[in-house]
Amino acid sequence: MPVLPGAEPFRHEGGEAGVLLCHGFTGSPQSLRPWARHLAAHGLTVTLPLLPGHGTRWQDMQVTGWQDWYAEVDRELRALRERCARVFVAGLSMGGALALRLAAKHGDAISGVMVVNPANRMHGVAQHALPVLRHLVPATKGIASDIAKPLSTELGYDRVPLHAAHSLRAFFRLADHDLPQVTQPLLLLRSPQDHVVPPADSARILGRVSSTDVTEVLLEQSYHVATLDHDADRIFAQSVAFIGRLAPGSVGEPKFGLGKEGTTTGG
Repeated sequence: MPVLPGAEPFRHEGGEAGVLLCHGFTGSPQSLRPWARHLAAHGLTVTLPLLPGHGTRWQDMQVTGWQDWYAEVDRELRALRERCARVFVAGLSMGGALALRLAAKHGDAISGVMVVNPANRMHGVAQHALPVLRHLVPATKGIASDIAKPLSTELGYDRVPLHAAHSLRAFFRLADHDLPQVTQPLLLLRSPQDHVVPPADSARILGRVSSTDVTEVLLEQSYHVATLDHDADRIFAQSVAFIGRLAPGSVGEPKFGLGKEGTTTGG
């Protein structure tokens, strides 16, 4: 299936510090593209892959699982490490869980972690019903576009494929188990009003990681997809400051000559 316009991956060759961005479940790189462009404009090398099964049609997710999504970001991270002296990982929602597991598994090879409304577990009836329900119903109502900002929309599926959701449930358990192995500096940004991921997920993450350098930022004006919401500029500024503090000299003055695409590929 062809990739939906706007869902293409994003890559930018910048300096010696690199950032891997991970998008969320049923979403696409579109939700993080403004963040990626902001980082690229400051001279950073940026990669934002399209996860398998995403960015086409929801049925394509039915034959993918967490192993596919994690393998994709793991490959991207290894490639980034080959060309960058310092590497950071970041993510939104499920992408935050992917970033945290990468940090747990790659240790000192990762200089810092930045997550926005990170997901940690399934909640409510879904977590108990999924093992059976996925064999009876192919999909349920979608979760995309939880955004407070008028006219701002997320390019994501309008259905949640339940086989994929069941795999995500298993991944959350693995990722949660690995959280004590996360020791890197952590920037966690969360929206008090989030209709997809409750505050309990961020609280559990903060309580289980072993990081001693932790910054928590509240995004009071945004819902779940905060990277496309009222607080987007705050997320971008906080992440640039975070990277600049941990990798001095890596962040340059913003260059706005990138235009819509600049030196990036795939959108």
